[in-house]
Amino acid sequence: MRKINIALCGFGTVGKGVYEILKKNKKILQRRAQLDFSIKKVLVKNINKKRDAELEFTTDFSDIANDKSIDIVVELIGGTTLAETIILDALKRKKSVVTANKALLALKGFNLARVAEKYNSSLYYEASVAGGIPIIKVFKEAMTSNNIEYFYGILNGTSNYILTKMSSFGEPFAKVLKNAQAKGYAESDPSFDIEGVDAAHKLAILISLAYDAEIDFNDIYVEGISSISSEDIKFAREFGYTIKLLAISKKNGEDIEGRVHPVLIKKDTVLSFINGVFNAVYIKGDFIGPSLYYGKGAGSFPTATSVFSDIIDAATNINKHNSFAKPVFTCSVSRMKKVQLKSMLQLRTKYYLRFSVLDKPGVLSKISGILGEYSISLEAVIQKGRVNESNGKNSVPIVMITHESLEKNIIDALSIIDKLDIVKEKTFFIRIEDFNE
Repeated sequence: MRKINIALCGFGTVGKGVYEILKKNKKILQRRAQLDFSIKKVLVKNINKKRDAELEFTTDFSDIANDKSIDIVVELIGGTTLAETIILDALKRKKSVVTANKALLALKGFNLARVAEKYNSSLYYEASVAGGIPIIKVFKEAMTSNNIEYFYGILNGTSNYILTKMSSFGEPFAKVLKNAQAKGYAESDPSFDIEGVDAAHKLAILISLAYDAEIDFNDIYVEGISSISSEDIKFAREFGYTIKLLAISKKNGEDIEGRVHPVLIKKDTVLSFINGVFNAVYIKGDFIGPSLYYGKGAGSFPTATSVFSDIIDAATNINKHNSFAKPVFTCSVSRMKKVQLKSMLQLRTKYYLRFSVLDKPGVLSKISGILGEYSISLEAVIQKGRVNESNGKNSVPIVMITHESLEKNIIDALSIIDKLDIVKEKTFFIRIEDFNE
């Protein structure tokens, strides 16, 4: 039985998970892959740190790079500096590389792919998106024959957990975030999660796979959940909606959308039931129709499971002495089209609008009149009277659901409305996605 030597770069949460999987399921892996997997070296920052693992640790990557017996380099240190150096070096040495680094792939993935193709090396990254859900294989293999019309992703467990708790208990954002940090569901600096950046990194990877498109990450519109209030969640429920942070991409002709932001979705749609730290991706292909992929999006063992899936793929390819590496994306990067994502100003959808206004006659008609001037018609309105004047605001909310409108018109209309003396705060809006299952 051939031995496959693995080098782990990083021995944190995921690296330890990879080690534990091999330790516990080595015989299963040998039987199924007909290969003997061994972790030969592990790159760490502090070699003196006590670790419960009988492995060879090093702080010098050259110990791994110069070891010709190492077949697969697994990059699990994160970031976009040292990780990039490690991956490029390994690819140039024709070693297979496995990574979970979504930020690096989103920002520099096309360059990595070009290097991999130049040196005929393999780069695998199943664990970079949605943890234990094998979504990269879905796009790269299972969906190859389909034109992807659109997909929606709940791709960040921290944000989904926060919105779930806010919806279930009516608690404010700040309190739920603090609770999520205490439980280990949110980092001490949660900005990448709650502001949508983490989900956008993952979306960039999926867009490239879905549409054979080389995109600029900075073209993706990104908006987080920190402005969502418990009041918005209550109003959304009254209209029959729930609020989720979605990563969205749609293709219409040559136009491709790429956006991450909170949305209202009907509370009886399948994505509305994806709660807590779980992830899901809902895909519509032209022949397969709609399909849903659901599971744990992060954590030691779900992510390590995806890492090991790639290790097995890489090892199988090595064992077959395959002289041609698979493309990093769905096709060679040289065949991918450079695409500029559609501007948000061109987006047409429905909107949730929440105004904070003086409680006086004529306010509603004045606001709806300005909206009408910008071709924005209304589907539903909720107007609340003052409940508690002691809060000192002396204002009341008016909440509206529009019919489908152009985002540019929404922005322009609100810029006029927010200057009115009857409006006490900047108008808050959330986009609505009504999709057919």
